[in-house]
Amino acid sequence: MTSINTGLNPYAQLGSAYARAAAPQSSLADALSAVDSGNQPDTNAATNLTLSAAARAQLAGATTLKDFTTVTSDARSALDGLYTAANVKGPISDEGATTIDLSSFDRRSLFAIATNNGGKFSPDEQKVASTELANRYNDALAPAAATSKLTGDFSSVYKAALDYLDGASGEEKATASWSVQRAAVLKGVQATQQNPTAAPTGISNDPVAAYLAQNAPGGTTATENISTIAKNVRATLDAQAKAAAAAGKELVFDPGRKTGQQADLSSFDGRSLAAISLNQNGLFSKQESFAAKQTLDSRARASILSALKQSQSSGDPTQLSLGILNTYSSISVEERQAINWTPAFRDSLVANYKSSSQILSILRG
Repeated sequence: MTSINTGLNPYAQLGSAYARAAAPQSSLADALSAVDSGNQPDTNAATNLTLSAAARAQLAGATTLKDFTTVTSDARSALDGLYTAANVKGPISDEGATTIDLSSFDRRSLFAIATNNGGKFSPDEQKVASTELANRYNDALAPAAATSKLTGDFSSVYKAALDYLDGASGEEKATASWSVQRAAVLKGVQATQQNPTAAPTGISNDPVAAYLAQNAPGGTTATENISTIAKNVRATLDAQAKAAAAAGKELVFDPGRKTGQQADLSSFDGRSLAAISLNQNGLFSKQESFAAKQTLDSRARASILSALKQSQSSGDPTQLSLGILNTYSSISVEERQAINWTPAFRDSLVANYKSSSQILSILRG
């Protein structure tokens, strides 16, 4: 069971983070200026250049990045394949319903379709691709928006928007709309750094303000029935067992077993794992439920560790509570139940955030 003893001070080991937060911070501009002038920047200065996961992934794949013409051609072929599989002629039916699912398309492919690159895509295809991109933007902001409702801190929403925009491809960044949106979001980031408890106003073309106006609740939007998910997962596990039997092996769920073929739960999303762990319909064995619970607990611990690292590297102890709250907001009710993240746990995180903010306010004068 993943749980945190809320009776203890979770910031007991973050004294250095408070100290760094209270101390004057060297700016990135100062560090770069020192390099340009031939001087070495102060190695004791608390200047950290942290790349987002999206930026690191782009750097790692820069040498193998497909040219945009190839991306466009592949997207065209993939769409045609979806139509064939679904036995439809286009992405929207005569009744106006979407006929295909674009969730497997990467962002660059969706951008190629939405912008009709090479003139290869119909207006309906552009429409469904644009909708999928909008949904991904909403999904990126939803956890932080839900957290802001709990804490009154809007800084994480603008940071989530900035991270999403910075994760765009070079082609998307070259557009005027991307530049306008990023400039607006950056103004929002700067405003919330000055006063995180007030949602910025008066910023032209602010996509975050538009999102908050249209999506007040925030948080996960999971809607598929958990019983349906359980049945689908049962079928997937049965397929794994059948493949193992064909190889003369037993499908096993205990990593300590020396024989048998280990079940692969890595591709299951959180709600699928929760369906196995909670076993509300009695479709799974004790071993299967226990293995799913362990996988969920491992992911929960990883999210807590990530928030802790962000808090320590940034010198901002509030990032620990905010990071965990963002995870809390992003997962389903079933996942929270499976890992024992209760409303009381959520409330303790909110209280820790508020007390840490007060301490930082005192330290900074």
